[in-house]
Amino acid sequence: MSAHLAIVTTIDRSMSKLSATLAWLPLAMAALTVLVVTLRYGFGVGAIAAQEGVIYLHSTLFMLGASCTLSADSHVRVDVFYRHFSPRAKAWVNALGHIIFTLPLCVLITLSSADYVGESWLTQETSAEPGGIPAVFLLKTLIPVMACLLALQALAEILRSLGTLTEGTAND
Repeated sequence: MSAHLAIVTTIDRSMSKLSATLAWLPLAMAALTVLVVTLRYGFGVGAIAAQEGVIYLHSTLFMLGASCTLSADSHVRVDVFYRHFSPRAKAWVNALGHIIFTLPLCVLITLSSADYVGESWLTQETSAEPGGIPAVFLLKTLIPVMACLLALQALAEILRSLGTLTEGTAND
């Protein structure tokens, strides 16, 4: 197995495991929402931490799920022309798209969120609500983590595309 194929396989397996884990979050969100509503309207008890828990789960699902969506090739793409391209042309579009757009965006998100997240960690930022989750700094950490996971998956897609392009050259 070539080195780039081993990297792609490792990243794909990791994303598959992450996807399987994240798939449980909507169920947890629904259960937590039922609990919040039951406590509020059944027993007259507020549960701020549980309400924030739904927000944390939702944020985790979307922030970490971005890389999983890219891995599953379910991201938004304008397919008007792409769907008619040959596998080789698609590989070029994918590789260049990730190099020109995805990776720079990931770098921008990581760099621009560094101070924001760092300050949150420095102060161990907590919820503004009494009884809220005292871990806002962890929630904010999802921003650069999302960018890093997305960059990692973009790297896998670039390597996969280069493999397709290399195969095409070998067959020519």
